[in-house]
Parts: sequence; C-alpha cells; structure tokens
Amino acid sequence: MPLTAKDVERFEAARPRLGAIAYRLLGSASEAEDAVQETFLRWQAADAERIEVPEAWLTKVLTNLCLNQLASARARRETYVGQWLPEPLLDGDPMLGPADTAEQRESVSYAVLTLMERLSPNERAVYVLREAFGYPHREIAGILGLTEAASQQVLHRAKRRIADGRARTEVDGATARRVVEEFLAAAAGGRTEPLVRLLTADAVSIGDGGGKVPARAKPFEGALAVARFMRGLFKPARSKRALVGGSPEIHLTSANGGPAVVAVVDGRVVGIICPEVTPEGIAALRSQVNPDKLGRATEVWAASDHGEPLFRAF
Repeated sequence: MPLTAKDVERFEAARPRLGAIAYRLLGSASEAEDAVQETFLRWQAADAERIEVPEAWLTKVLTNLCLNQLASARARRETYVGQWLPEPLLDGDPMLGPADTAEQRESVSYAVLTLMERLSPNERAVYVLREAFGYPHREIAGILGLTEAASQQVLHRAKRRIADGRARTEVDGATARRVVEEFLAAAAGGRTEPLVRLLTADAVSIGDGGGKVPARAKPFEGALAVARFMRGLFKPARSKRALVGGSPEIHLTSANGGPAVVAVVDGRVVGIICPEVTPEGIAALRSQVNPDKLGRATEVWAASDHGEPLFRAF
C-alpha cells in the first residue's frame, strides 16, 4: 500500500531521532544513515494504518536492524586494518541528538562511544535507549524481546562495564579547552617536556587510519611516548604534505560534546583528534584519520563558521 503524504511526514518527523539512535548504536554516521533508510523502506512496505504507535514501531525496526549490523560488525572488525575508532561528529551535527541531560551528553561522548565497543549488542541497545533517549524499561523490553526485569539487569551491567573503563572523571568544557590549547601550543613548538606535564602518566594515543592513511597498529602508551609522537606529528615534512594534499590548518573546536583538534586542507577535514581530559591531565588522544569516517565532518565543517586556524601544521 503506497505511503500517504501524512505517512511520509510521520517518518520525516522521526528521522532525526532515528539517526541519533543509530549513530550511538553503530558508532558510524554512514552506517546510521543506511539503517535509517532501510527503516524507511520497511515503513513503506508496511500497512501504516494498522500501526497504532508509529514511533514505537519505527524505533523497534531501526534498533533490530542495528543489532544485526552490530553482530556482523564484530566479524568485520577482526579483519580491520589497525585500530578501530568511532566516526567523530562535529558539534552542530543533528545526528548527535539530544544533549539536555548529563546522561545524554555522556552517551555520545567520544570516550563512551569507544567504550561501548566492549558491550554486547543488547547491552549497547539498552544503554542507548534508556540513558540517551529515556525509554522506559517496559518499552525497551518490547523492542528487544526481553522481560522488564532483564532490561534493568542489562542496563546495570552495561553501565558498570562503561564505568570500569572510565577510571577518571572528565573536567568541565572550559577547563578541557584550555588544557588542549596549551597542549597544542607545546606540540607546535616542538617541546616535549611541557607535553609530558599535560599528560597523565598512563596516557595513550590511538589512531584509526583504516588502512587508507598510515596509522600505528598499536597505541602509544605512557606520557613520554605520547608526547614524542605528538611533537613529531606537527613537525614539518614534505612527505606529510604530500600525503594529505597540503599543509593542514589546525583548528580547536568541539566534536561529540568535547574539545576536538581538526586538521583541514582546502576545506576538507583530514583528521580529528578527540582528547580525553581529566583532572590529572590528558588521559587519551584518539585520532580519526580514515577518510571514510571524515566525509560527514567535512560537510558539517563547510556549513559552519569555524573562524581562523590556530596555526598550520607541517
């Protein structure tokens, strides 16, 4: 039965929420868009007049599509070249979804998106639906085919596993930005000692090149190793300019609700570093340089007012 204009309007009204759910579940904007489009096709094939609560129906279809995707993603990531990191989204991207509560902001932070890779598909779904979108356990149980008590247990387990991976708390946004600004100034100046002072002793640096851009297969571990890597990253070299197509402009902006270092060449985002800033210093630097995971960021960047760069690298 063909969709009416009203049916299409209903779906389009739900699209932003569906996209935000799918992004949190999959950690990939492109895969989230595919899941939303497939949900639309299912909606198109359904008898919309017989669906009593369209929002609930759409959420259930989307979530189950994402669960299937997560199951196959685990197998694909076993053969992924190097480290796998989520696709970062620049602030202002509607796919980031709601950010009114601390739980909503945390659920889309880059650190938590990375930690959610430790969760089973069901744990991830319950965590996202409850923490980010406030679905009651009764509805979550219906979506996932669980009992309400089981949904509560799954959430408790998921929150504990995420908390175990976050031994430190993060600092407020203004403080984090100030620390990252200082860190960038030290890195650009080629000074190792101030970089070490701004890092925690057990700091790590992880890069995702996806086999498309050179990135170390194993993380750098320890303040000195991370500091030396970051100092070398901004050191001028013709080979680096050839790799990315020019000398990148370095901006300090926000992604996934936290400070982010964005490298741009001729309007194209070629890298995003998401620092995890704690009261003790920068505990992690997660760098996304896989071009397959930067296309959406480039689109958002082109449509935003981002001001002058801090400096040019290389």
